[in-house]
Amino acid sequence: MSFDWKWEFTWAILPRLLAATLNTLMAAGIGYAIALVVGLALALGQRSGSRALTLALREFIEFVRSTPLVLQIFFIFYVGPQFGITLSPWVSGMLAIGLHYSAYLSEVYRAGIEAVPRGQWEACRALNMSTRDTYRRIVIPQALPASIPGMGNYLVGIFKDTPMLSVIGVAELMQAANSIGSETYRFLEPYTMVGVIFLAISLPVAGLVHLLEARVRRKLGM
Repeated sequence: MSFDWKWEFTWAILPRLLAATLNTLMAAGIGYAIALVVGLALALGQRSGSRALTLALREFIEFVRSTPLVLQIFFIFYVGPQFGITLSPWVSGMLAIGLHYSAYLSEVYRAGIEAVPRGQWEACRALNMSTRDTYRRIVIPQALPASIPGMGNYLVGIFKDTPMLSVIGVAELMQAANSIGSETYRFLEPYTMVGVIFLAISLPVAGLVHLLEARVRRKLGM
């Protein structure tokens, strides 16, 4: 077996892979933004005091966490039109990723909120603070440091799961590598470059998450 790496071919396909990388980063970023917002809504909804709402949200979270992301992508893109919901591959993919990871982030938020000492809640009630102000000014700022590691892990996870969007034709990094391989019958260079690009982005992001966590903890005196 010989190792037949062609540098000229590598440099030739690099611009195409870098363009696809921008699409991958955009999909991951928008998907993560959706997950952050929806995840917080799910976490707070479970603390609304409504038994029916809490049960419904718990079932939704367990359903999302117990089914594969690729199935959810297919469901939104292919089954949605049967219910009158027709979305482009891009929108379907980012929505699927956002909803999928919102279920996981809701648990991260929930753990952070429950870590806030009970005395903080009692003090807010003694001061007649509204529920909104209690969460916004007291609870969430204290829950954030404990949540940052999990939030960072899922950010990296979303980025690594973006290749699943290729199943519905989204022009992300893995889709570009597959197309190059199909056109040229060379898969060594494109797939290796995809791995290098993912590694080059994931490692710095993980490092930045650790720095952010340490900075937030220092700022809050923790």
